[in-house]
Amino acid sequence: MKPVIFLRIASILTLIHSILHTVGGVFGKPAPGTATMVAAFMRTPFPVFGVTRSYADFYRGMGLCVTIFLTMDAAILWMLASMSKSDAARLRPVMAMFFLGYLAMALNSYAFFFSAPVITELLIVLCVGIAIFTAKRADDHETRSVPSELKSVQS
Repeated sequence: MKPVIFLRIASILTLIHSILHTVGGVFGKPAPGTATMVAAFMRTPFPVFGVTRSYADFYRGMGLCVTIFLTMDAAILWMLASMSKSDAARLRPVMAMFFLGYLAMALNSYAFFFSAPVITELLIVLCVGIAIFTAKRADDHETRSVPSELKSVQS
């Protein structure tokens, strides 16, 4: 199979991850029993670098940053898929960074969150890993498409 397919799947999974993170993580509400206790702590304002913020402000802001980065990753993975049609092997270092980054995110999610993001991130890791493994150089594709009789004439 071609890396294009696996990078597109990784892109779609990343976009889904972004949407669900925003809906559940950024704008989700805590359970009714803990909501009162959490709200009192999170809404207490304090001065920081010349502005007044609360923990809730930082929580929401960082949550939205993660959403922005996940959406950006989805777009970049989609573009990598298109670029991999011509010479996927040259994109291996970029794919490797996505592989390592999402592996680190999965470990972080395992340590601090719950199974849904872990599973999603491991699926992204799997797709990018397969894309790296199936990535071929442009000249490899040309060499395979040339019949063996023509190879001897070209040499």
